[in-house]
Amino acid sequence: MPLLATQRAEKIIARCREIAACTEVPGETTRTFLAPSMHKVHTLLRGWMEAAGMSVWIDAVGNLRGVYPGNDGPSTESVDRLIMGSHLDTVPNAGAFDGILGVVLGVALIEELRGEHLPFAIEIVGFSEEEGVRFGKPYLGSMALAGSLNGEALQRKDAQGISVETAIRDFGLDPARFPAAVVSSEAFAYLEVHIEQGPLLESEDLQLGVVSAIVGQTRMQLRFSGQANHAGTTPMHLRHDAMAAAAEWICEVERHAKAILGLAATVGKVQTRPGAGNVIAGEVLATLDVRHADDEIRRKAANALLAAATNSGEVRGVQLSVLASSHEDAVPTDFALSKLLLEAAEAAGSPARIMPSGAGHDARIVAERVPISMLFLRSPGGLSHHPDESVLPEDVEAALATSLVFVELLKANHVTQAIPQPATEAHA
Repeated sequence: MPLLATQRAEKIIARCREIAACTEVPGETTRTFLAPSMHKVHTLLRGWMEAAGMSVWIDAVGNLRGVYPGNDGPSTESVDRLIMGSHLDTVPNAGAFDGILGVVLGVALIEELRGEHLPFAIEIVGFSEEEGVRFGKPYLGSMALAGSLNGEALQRKDAQGISVETAIRDFGLDPARFPAAVVSSEAFAYLEVHIEQGPLLESEDLQLGVVSAIVGQTRMQLRFSGQANHAGTTPMHLRHDAMAAAAEWICEVERHAKAILGLAATVGKVQTRPGAGNVIAGEVLATLDVRHADDEIRRKAANALLAAATNSGEVRGVQLSVLASSHEDAVPTDFALSKLLLEAAEAAGSPARIMPSGAGHDARIVAERVPISMLFLRSPGGLSHHPDESVLPEDVEAALATSLVFVELLKANHVTQAIPQPATEAHA
């Protein structure tokens, strides 16, 4: 990379690592919704934003908002705007780049404009919450932006019995001002730059990916109910072994997912009762996570895996019950925006591949109000949600260069209204 490109990429990385030092747990990066360390994060970002010519404020849910005005002068709600953003919170003992990279890179993009103002404003949003760690509910920040944060969410409590509403007040904010947090009706596009959090790009020696859709998810908790009994005195043919039924089913989950392109199915947690080495398992609790960018494929797979669990139990006299389930439909990115993003990557010298996002992102909530696009950059080792999470300077530069060309394409096309999405196209 040329020296200037290296310097701006390293500057972005250094800023991400500086923010990673804002933590509730010394020696690691742990920063949940409106934790005290978030004040320091806001201070750092506010300083960089204001120095770049942005107007900055914190909305009622703790999202940090910065607006770079268009060429019509100081930004108002009536000015067309591009939104860029990602989240500022982390999982426990996190890395330095998940979420925050998209915010810092957005600020760097404004800096690279060097005072040039476009036919539209650019708003950078650092969402206060995406991971769902503190209150067991993700996307609180983007839900406020979309106007979908309701009373039920505000009354949720953390492990210390503090409600979301109380946490907001304790941070010095006023929940009564939620209406002012809703994104401007003049927002015509949203771009989120994010690390891939997986190994696909690296496996194909690619720097960038353009997201076609954020996959739909089905999550369940299943219970296999058999009969606990003595491991030494109960003959094999007279057992009702819940563990054997669950184990056979878990192998079927893996086999089924491998046979369908793009399907991910995971049994991530298993609990056995009574849980003694010399006792046949009478009960097994197991989770099931099924994901695919096509909702119909996901639903069929989830139903097939439930049927497989039932069959695995029946041959052993083990009953199956579903204790809990949740479903999120896939969210396609905007066709026209994704096409522009692919063109931008090509023009910037880092051709990107189309790919789904297997993880959830703030973009899925923002899509309720604004057409969305997402740009991935590779995660070395496929590692994320881990202290060793990293990025390569050349990939950061490629993402910044692509974002700059993307903004230039928006400018050249005079895209100052909502970009129309072809009715026959679900996603890029």
